[in-house]
Amino acid sequence: MSTNVQATETEKTTGQHYKDNPQEEFQSILKEAVEILGYSDEVYEFLKEPMRFLEVNIPVKMDNGQTQVFKGYRAQHNDANGPTKGGIRFHPDVTADEVKALAGWMSLKCGITGIPYGGAKGGIICEPRSMSMNELERLSRGYVRAVSQLVGPTKDIPAPDMYTNSQIMAWMLDEYDHIREFDSPGFITGKPLVLGGSEGRETATSKGVLYTLQMVSELKNMPLEGMRVIVQGFGNVGGYLAYYLHELGVKVVGISDALGAIYDPEGLDIPDLLGRRDSFGIVTGLFENVITNEELIEQECDVLIPAAVGGVITTENADQLKCKFIVEAANGPTTQEAIQKLDERGILVVPDILANSGGVIVSYFEWCQNNQGYYWTKEQVEERLQEKIHASFLNVQNTAEQFGINMKTAAYVEGIRKIAEASGLRGWINLS
Repeated sequence: MSTNVQATETEKTTGQHYKDNPQEEFQSILKEAVEILGYSDEVYEFLKEPMRFLEVNIPVKMDNGQTQVFKGYRAQHNDANGPTKGGIRFHPDVTADEVKALAGWMSLKCGITGIPYGGAKGGIICEPRSMSMNELERLSRGYVRAVSQLVGPTKDIPAPDMYTNSQIMAWMLDEYDHIREFDSPGFITGKPLVLGGSEGRETATSKGVLYTLQMVSELKNMPLEGMRVIVQGFGNVGGYLAYYLHELGVKVVGISDALGAIYDPEGLDIPDLLGRRDSFGIVTGLFENVITNEELIEQECDVLIPAAVGGVITTENADQLKCKFIVEAANGPTTQEAIQKLDERGILVVPDILANSGGVIVSYFEWCQNNQGYYWTKEQVEERLQEKIHASFLNVQNTAEQFGINMKTAAYVEGIRKIAEASGLRGWINLS
């Protein structure tokens, strides 16, 4: 029995994952940012790995009566600025290095956006699309039992990620409440509204990417109306984003899912495609003229938005891209070597840790509402999200201009500065 679980913060749309080691990617740009800021080597040594990393085995009784043991991880990168925060992904390709890198990137997102969190990430190696709802519930509860000593509303706050959703968050919340023997809605974000979730949380990442694109359009003096955009990924993030763009008069000329991609230089009928998706966000199987994900990102467009997995833009295809700029909605979709090539070609890359920060921003809003016991309207959430995205974009842009560096490196500089300063003030490291 298959389930109705879709990807949330990032979507799987190709059969590959990171082409390069994501932890090495993180450490490479981190080292450059530390050097630009003139910090000591010990700052890099302290921040290149998570402060804590837990590996767990989770026994789950399957529907056939047999017990299967799943491998799970939780990384907490740095808690100098406050409790750590980060999603939990269910995916067959989850690795320890991926989880560590994603925790580091989350720390940077929090630093860039001024949120009083450090970064964290969790993952379980599994194939959720082949599991029943009962099996997913037992796996979700088992993960919480395994990590319960390290997480909590003042320690580490999980959230949805790849192939996890509000229902899975609800099961995890319930398990945590049973363990702690009190109601604790602030333990986890991305929950259903009735259990203390926030308005606007499901669409937060897409809205954040949209607000970022609006800032880029102003920077490049390129109106959104009539702009040609490719959205690689058509799950939660990519689907909502494509819809919002279509509503604003943008020509979405290409989309993709796990089976392939479709491209039309005249623009696609996004509402029709969304209405025909199956429960896993698949729609290209209904068409004959399907191309591959790899072919899609090389098609002509004004803006390329990778909203799927990491490592899809590499040195192998960077010279083939026919876009004017890239907005990274996925985590780590462009390798550092590819960004260097794109810099040489004058193609602006708006980094993931800025563009897709909407998810953690509204997760923070949800946590604040849980702590207050007072809940905001959708309009209030989106207005505050837009304010955060705009301020963060301008800070990163100013840092790029100040140091004469690209926006990717500038985002690392801006994010690392806050983490390093907080760690230094606590007496953990010397900055110079």
